[in-house]
Amino acid sequence: MASMFEEDNYFIPPLSKYSTEFPDPRSASDEGLLAYGGDLSTHRLISAYKKGIFPWYSEGDPILWWSPNPRLLLYPNKFKVRKSFRRVLRSGKFTVTFDERFSEVIRYCATVSREGQNSSWIVSEMIEAYIRLHEEGFAHSVEVYREGELVGGLYGIALGKAFFGESMFSLVPDASKVAFKALSDVLGRRGYDFIDCQMKTDHMIGLGAEAVERSLFLDALEEAIEKPMDFGSWQHFKWEYEDGK
Repeated sequence: MASMFEEDNYFIPPLSKYSTEFPDPRSASDEGLLAYGGDLSTHRLISAYKKGIFPWYSEGDPILWWSPNPRLLLYPNKFKVRKSFRRVLRSGKFTVTFDERFSEVIRYCATVSREGQNSSWIVSEMIEAYIRLHEEGFAHSVEVYREGELVGGLYGIALGKAFFGESMFSLVPDASKVAFKALSDVLGRRGYDFIDCQMKTDHMIGLGAEAVERSLFLDALEEAIEKPMDFGSWQHFKWEYEDGK
């Protein structure tokens, strides 16, 4: 029986509930949808990320698995700091922590409204799965505070020396950008190869991210995940802005 996602003779296969194997992402369409179904177990999610695949779907839909072409990557030493943002960083009005309030960060990412977006893809099932990944040492958060209040942040997955950014939020201007800058600086010092930003957006390109052919991304990923991993809590990670960087 054909998949409900079959289009122009491109067959999107269902995943087996008995196996965490995925189709080869190199053979997926440029749009990137390559499978549906399965679950959000830790083993399946880690298997997916190691192959450059991530889940992205809406409430009421089956779980959809993606590996788009091109892929948007930020190399930590290429973060762009414009003059206006440099003034924000110099002001010292924001402070940053790591892995202190993961569950709050992901829930804010799911609920803070965004222009042109009516609903969030971070459904309750996703929240539960990524909190579990955090508790197991794979998922991490960056928290940004102003006057002691949580005003922004981001979360994602770390494997080897690759970081897969999932989502970020701001309650005040520039807060999520500060989180991304802090993450980029810390990961750069720790030898990370790249931050995967997944889908191409003007905002991320403005911060220095680059569109990379999927095949090149997958080659780089194979190398990155073989490198030593920062497993467990990142609460000991520290960041303060260094002027000129």
